[in-house]
Amino acid sequence: MADQTGAEAARPRQASDFPYRSELLANLSALILLWDSPAFQGQILAKTGESIDQQSHATLRHLLAWGPMRPTALSEVLATGASHVSKIVRRLEAAGWVTRGTDPSDGRATLISLTEEGEKAAHSVYALGDRMIAEVLDGWTEKDVQEYTALTSRFVKDAIASAERMLERGLLPAATE
Repeated sequence: MADQTGAEAARPRQASDFPYRSELLANLSALILLWDSPAFQGQILAKTGESIDQQSHATLRHLLAWGPMRPTALSEVLATGASHVSKIVRRLEAAGWVTRGTDPSDGRATLISLTEEGEKAAHSVYALGDRMIAEVLDGWTEKDVQEYTALTSRFVKDAIASAERMLERGLLPAATE
């Protein structure tokens, strides 16, 4: 990661930067921090020749995955304020990729929806993700990819189920050593 300065240079980039006892959690933390970084994503998009910004990409991804959303829900998933979401939505409206409509369950609320062209743009965002993971896995055997995919699928399923339980009761008491 050459050319890093300031806070970006100080960000942990490897599992050993995280003082967890769990190597798995340290590895996941390093990966999530890197891949979830708007600066990282923005740099890749710019060098790939993409014409729209990272938060517009994220908005398209969420709308394709979850369907029409209220601006407040978009604010939450994008971790930004309502005024910034309005700017993102205006840019996407200008491109013809989203429309604003009335929420049928509450006529006072607005829903942001993908247009047909927006769906095509969102699918191209997912295609970029497919290219990214293909580059990461370049050199892996098909067997390794299948095994890792199966274990990751199991992990995600179990993590989601555990998260639901944690939301209900909090964490279990720490194990004594």
